[in-house]
Amino acid sequence: MKGKILLVVGLGVGYVLGARAGRGRYEEIKDAVGKFWNDPRVQKQRTQAEEFVKDKAPDVAEFLSDGAKKVASQVTSVKSTAARSSAANTTAAKKPAARKTPSTRSTAPKK
Repeated sequence: MKGKILLVVGLGVGYVLGARAGRGRYEEIKDAVGKFWNDPRVQKQRTQAEEFVKDKAPDVAEFLSDGAKKVASQVTSVKSTAARSSAANTTAAKKPAARKTPSTRSTAPKK
């Protein structure tokens, strides 16, 4: 959310500066940004950041993959438990009432 707000503010500032200052000021700003971006100190920091990201990217990818697998297995186990519970409830509702078996009947002879 903070990034979106900064983007909107940046666009607004850029629009106002561009509208008031005109093309000449735009070119000055563009040149200043270009000088900054191509400064050897900035290039060194960019290179270090790129190397760091390249070095850590496999670890991050593995971490995210393991986390996704863990979440997927938890979701699957929850769904299967819910399905078994639902099936048990459906089966229990369809069973007829218990009947008396011969062992529970009276064994006295008829007269």
